[in-house]
Amino acid sequence: MSDDKVPVPAQDVQTLKARKPLFDLGMCVATPAVLDHLAKHAVFPVALLSRHQHGDWGNVDPADARSNDQAILSGARVISSYLVAYVVIWVITEAVGDDGRRSATTLLLPEEY
Repeated sequence: MSDDKVPVPAQDVQTLKARKPLFDLGMCVATPAVLDHLAKHAVFPVALLSRHQHGDWGNVDPADARSNDQAILSGARVISSYLVAYVVIWVITEAVGDDGRRSATTLLLPEEY
């Protein structure tokens, strides 16, 4: 398989998003600050993870959304950004490793990056 990125027509990505989860999350972890904030506002972390895994990138700019769409196929890192009670929370799934799998997904605040 080539390492070149192959452009994917937008309608194909939308079809993919409407189905099953788009990629594996690997091990899911979150920082204490994120867990505290989500608990305080009655938001389950799995809700953000599900949005992320199904291609709802949240509040990323259009260029980052296109990069995420391409990363579904290329195996690159995927980043989503969600606003929860006036606080931005990032969800980052690492790129595919040598074993062909994504190893981890992390929920964190931007300042913790």
